[in-house]
Amino acid sequence: MSTRWDPNQYAKFADERSRPFYELTARVRAEAPHLVVDLGCGNGPLTLALAQRWPDARVVGVDSSQQMLDAAHALDPDGRVEWIRADLAVWDIDELGARPDVIVTNAVLQWIPNHLKLLPTWVDALAPGGWLALQVPGNFSAPSHRLMREVAARQPRAGELLAALERGGSAEPATYLQLLTRASCVVDAWETTYLHLLDPAGEQSDPVLEWVRSTGLRPVIDLLTDAAERAAFVDAYAAELRQAYPRTSAGVILPFRRIFSVCQRFA
Repeated sequence: MSTRWDPNQYAKFADERSRPFYELTARVRAEAPHLVVDLGCGNGPLTLALAQRWPDARVVGVDSSQQMLDAAHALDPDGRVEWIRADLAVWDIDELGARPDVIVTNAVLQWIPNHLKLLPTWVDALAPGGWLALQVPGNFSAPSHRLMREVAARQPRAGELLAALERGGSAEPATYLQLLTRASCVVDAWETTYLHLLDPAGEQSDPVLEWVRSTGLRPVIDLLTDAAERAAFVDAYAAELRQAYPRTSAGVILPFRRIFSVCQRFA
């Protein structure tokens, strides 16, 4: 079952979700790349930021979600970016017809079970001296995800829900560092835990639920098409989230660990 993405829901936390992208790409020191590729481009604004940074480059955005690509096209009326729909797990990067100077993949590899096998092939596709930059969530043991699985296990359709929530996950920073070093790269790997402050004005009852609706909860929403089934899950999950992420005087604090790696292929 493929996941249906909601660009409007995803955009509700655009500032928080874009910050890791900018901190990732700040470490890419390509000066005048000819071809820049964003693998998992989503709804488009960050890919367009790459086009703005490198105005003379050919920029390509690739994503598996037609909903996200439709939103990206709407943001790009002049056709500055080439938007391609493809499943990154099986897509052949050689279809681009040229060797990328920069490959960026931001918050998508966790959805691809075999992504550790893909990374060396993407490095091989780079032009000499080219750059690969990746960022993935490192929060799959956090309460937001652990509680999702625990609530799923208590539902009548537990087997289906738990299967839908299975994904490739992300590796540790040292794993990416070692893998990319073996692929003939100079590598910089690190991690950051952001403390996202949600709903400081106190206008929402379940701000963490609103956060996960656009990403981790999507497989559950897609599977539970019956309104009563969906409400039973969401209500139980929301109650657990309120306990795990209590409101403070500043707002609801959501710790979010992210893992980064930037590498440059030997010239």
